Amino acid sequence: MRPLRFGLTMLVAMLLALGSHAFAQTVVDFWHGMTGSRAAVLEKVVDDFNARDPNMQINQILMGGYAEGIARFLGAYPVGQEPPLIQIYEVGTQAMHDSDMIIPAYQIPGMLGEEWDFGQYVGPIVLYYSRDGNLWSWPFASSTSMLYYNADHLRAAGLDPDKPPTTWDEVHEYGLRLREAGVVRDVLGFGWPDWQFEQQLALHDQPYVNMGNGREGHATEVMWPSEFTNMLLSKWGAMAADGVWLYGGRDYNANTAFTSGEITMLLQSTSSLDSLLRTVGDSFELRTAFLPRFDGYPRGNSIIGGNSLYVSNQASEAELRVIFEFFKYLAEPEVDVYWHKNTGYFPATNAALKVLLDEGWFTQSPNHLTAFMQILSGRTDNPNVIGSRIGPFVEARDIFVEALEEISRGGDHERASQRAADRIEALLKEWIEFQ
Repeated sequence: MRPLRFGLTMLVAMLLALGSHAFAQTVVDFWHGMTGSRAAVLEKVVDDFNARDPNMQINQILMGGYAEGIARFLGAYPVGQEPPLIQIYEVGTQAMHDSDMIIPAYQIPGMLGEEWDFGQYVGPIVLYYSRDGNLWSWPFASSTSMLYYNADHLRAAGLDPDKPPTTWDEVHEYGLRLREAGVVRDVLGFGWPDWQFEQQLALHDQPYVNMGNGREGHATEVMWPSEFTNMLLSKWGAMAADGVWLYGGRDYNANTAFTSGEITMLLQSTSSLDSLLRTVGDSFELRTAFLPRFDGYPRGNSIIGGNSLYVSNQASEAELRVIFEFFKYLAEPEVDVYWHKNTGYFPATNAALKVLLDEGWFTQSPNHLTAFMQILSGRTDNPNVIGSRIGPFVEARDIFVEALEEISRGGDHERASQRAADRIEALLKEWIEFQ
């Protein structure tokens, strides 16, 4: 009987071992561009998802910067080396739509025999990433721009920290007061300076390109220089000449000058909020306010920035199931709330927003409320205020940054912006010919 008993024991052990592998593990590579404190938050989100089911795993891979990420994806796809899941920043939207390499977000649930309520996501995010009324990428890390300021600096210059500047004339005036008081040598810096230009267009209901701001078809013309952009860039040039505006580089480069107290004000993405708060600590009182604007122009809205998630159309069904479970997980209120509180990105769902309101989060941390109030109180009724969409947006931004650098050094703003517009229009024509 012992051999039989031994044989049965071995058979049970083998069945148990096979049972543990009855459902093959599916690992989905996820390329992202999160760095710094945001990377640690993303790591926890992914680790918590992976802990739920060992057979459904997300493998996060840092792909480099945003521009590098989209370039790598578009280059990897033709040879089948792209990841099933990719994070793409907002200016890559049209390029991804035109690529024929992705599955539009709204199609994924039906492909898996499931349903999903896309109405649960916050309105401005859905509007930005939708095409023909359907959502093409999955809401993930949405932001906008706002004004950060050092309240202690305002007090030192005899300015009221409860009344931050609301117009560009006031920004200029406050800057001169701060310099005259000896508080700072330079006053204002821009994060993502090219994006700040786009924000100002949308904020004043001005188009970036034709064809319904690129949302009714491929744009063929840049809608500036215009009376508005000449006024805007003239003001920025004058502030640079007076030492008020300091061109501090691209992306997040200006953040260091702000946290170190070298400048008083910063236009930057909401995604920087929590890292700025942690860096500043108790060294000064950091506050936030709406973006400055000009009087006499229609009120538009700030526009969505950040990034969303795309799915390769070469993903297998097993990979799609993991990805869809990950998307559902990201929409869970507690996950969405954690993401918002620790990054500054918007909560993507209305359910998470309700949780935050019910627990009094925005009362405890009004800095997190600022950008949300700004974008929710703005208009959403035309393409100018939702944001522009062009295929070669990555290259267009590089061109416009060069114009801003020239203006910051005292160059003629009309000549600089016209050269940039001409070069971008050439890109638009090339893009259409390529399609």
